[in-house]
Amino acid sequence: MAESKIRKAAAAKPVAKSVAVKPRKPESHLAMVRRARKINRALAELYPYAHPELDFDNPFQLLVATVLSAQTTDLRVNQTTPALFAAYPTPAAMAAANPVELEELIRPTGFFRNKAKSLIGLSLALRDEFGGEVPGRLEQLVTLPGVGRKTANVVLGNAFGVPGITVDTHFGRLARRFGWTAEEDPVAVEAAVAEIFPKSEWTMLSHRVVFHGRRICHARKPACGACPIAPLCPSYGEGETDPEKAAKLLKYEMGGQPGQRLRPPAGYPGTPAAPGALSATAATATGEG
Repeated sequence: MAESKIRKAAAAKPVAKSVAVKPRKPESHLAMVRRARKINRALAELYPYAHPELDFDNPFQLLVATVLSAQTTDLRVNQTTPALFAAYPTPAAMAAANPVELEELIRPTGFFRNKAKSLIGLSLALRDEFGGEVPGRLEQLVTLPGVGRKTANVVLGNAFGVPGITVDTHFGRLARRFGWTAEEDPVAVEAAVAEIFPKSEWTMLSHRVVFHGRRICHARKPACGACPIAPLCPSYGEGETDPEKAAKLLKYEMGGQPGQRLRPPAGYPGTPAAPGALSATAATATGEG
């Protein structure tokens, strides 16, 4: 499928066109698995540049940024962490932080008192129990204050190269829309999806699905009519099916707008986000960014 319409859509705003979707018949488990893997391959062509959308330079920064990302956008976190890491560059420094001063630095991310408590707690644990280093095992990461399986899998997959499925609101929503699972609990979603895909795909699958959820398959109004994988989706029609109207719903680089990173990786097709005020395309602090 090299140079396919799906791949071309990654480089520019997709051209509005009609999508032919056939009525679906009852699907066997094997057929679902085959369709799921086709979706993953299609998403890989659509988002060959998929990546974590938090700016970070080391495992500690990624861990802190992921904790801060709860109930806010990655963009707001990226605009907050430069000053935070300048003040507290190491677990030891953050463990010794004045709570009030730390709260003030992270206030823009929301729920700043609880987040500050978690950051100081996890920093103390890293300093006292792990020699000031972020551990590279799931069972150790989830013992840290404020760190659950989602955060642990983000850190493992992107800082240590350990495969993991990150079930955030976007991933859970799309896994259900794609018919991969009917589960609502994130741990159950993770287990169900893990049975469908080889372990080697878990981390990149997570990025691709989250990218798609943020850019096209939105929570409130999916852009079905502008979705290149619509023929593979059993939920086609839940959102806007008119191609021109759907194209107007596209976000970030798919809609010709800035992404969420201030320092995007090489090869990213969009423009960096502004370091100051939030862009007009950024969601409010709902966790849907």
